[in-house]
Amino acid sequence: MLCRRFRFRRYQLKKDSLRALNEGHPWIFRGGLSSAAEVFPDGQWLALVDGQNRPVGFGIYQAEGAVGIRILRVGATAPDPEWLRRKVRRALERRADLRQRVEGFRAINGESDGLPGVVLDVYGRIGVLQTYCPGVDALGRYAAALAWEPLNLVGLLWKPPQRRSEPGPGRRVLRGQVPRCVAFREEDMQLVADLEGGQKTGMFLDLRGLRRWVRGLDLGNRRVLNLFSYSGTLGLAAELAGAREIWQVDSSAQALAFASHHHVRNPARHRFLEADVFEWIRELPQDELFDLVVVDPPALTTRSDQVERVLARQARLLSRAAAHLAPGGTLVACDCTSRIPRTRFQQMLKKAVPVRHRQTLLPEEDHAPRFAEGDYLKVEIYR
Repeated sequence: MLCRRFRFRRYQLKKDSLRALNEGHPWIFRGGLSSAAEVFPDGQWLALVDGQNRPVGFGIYQAEGAVGIRILRVGATAPDPEWLRRKVRRALERRADLRQRVEGFRAINGESDGLPGVVLDVYGRIGVLQTYCPGVDALGRYAAALAWEPLNLVGLLWKPPQRRSEPGPGRRVLRGQVPRCVAFREEDMQLVADLEGGQKTGMFLDLRGLRRWVRGLDLGNRRVLNLFSYSGTLGLAAELAGAREIWQVDSSAQALAFASHHHVRNPARHRFLEADVFEWIRELPQDELFDLVVVDPPALTTRSDQVERVLARQARLLSRAAAHLAPGGTLVACDCTSRIPRTRFQQMLKKAVPVRHRQTLLPEEDHAPRFAEGDYLKVEIYR
């Protein structure tokens, strides 16, 4: 039984933390913990009580990072196998329509699906599990096992995320056979995920909405500049939309090689450039103009005290990128730095980029955030 495998230790919440719990926030931040929490080992499961020692919820203690406790369940009833089965079943039900259109999707989206620190992505019939702290390792493996049959999987990989608070168990095949790369369908596009060396679980599934948007453009005889191109999926979308010339710039030679091998239909339309984008854009001749410029940098910080500096750096980059737009061109500005709120990113863009029309792409349904800090990916389109 899930509740018997973990020994819950009692922890009394402070008033502010109790308020956050009652408001439905999935985290208790470290600043909201009392010194009594310091005795707990990393990953300890906790029975949470209020000032009158009444049970109010259950959570998992995390020894490092801004998050101190990840909330499992609110109320007096401890998590058990039936609770977990319901969580997994509801998460998969939310993806029922999406699974008719794509073969690559996020089956379990951590806190937004009520399973803190647990992510399960699917590529075709291969599942990739990520767990973000030691206390959720067993929970994640149990959840992935429950999803195995409903998702008709034939392989399950456990891959530690780069942002894990403590060293993970290492890349491990939990069940079946898992190839290094796997091809999958995303609407009318055929994509390939690098399960061994790729970012996140293998690729950026959260950019599906942007790929669809680019694919739906009329780019006939147009030039496209794809900055921080990574594995080139947006470049492929631009090619399928008719672009005659696509420049793809990234600092990783490995990512560019992957892109040229897997995400190109007509090599004559693509130009791959290995460079530091921040430096490269400063040296790009002024007469190089593009009809579509995509700027999608990696997360630039995890620290709140660096946000203003990061925003200033982004503003300079986007201003320089906008200077290379052809008349009537379109700039796509992305940000995945979770410390930067959506409104703050939009405010920076208004100052950095002269625009006549703006469009916001919201997260896809399998990545939809259900709490403020989960709203990490921002995609703004400026014409």
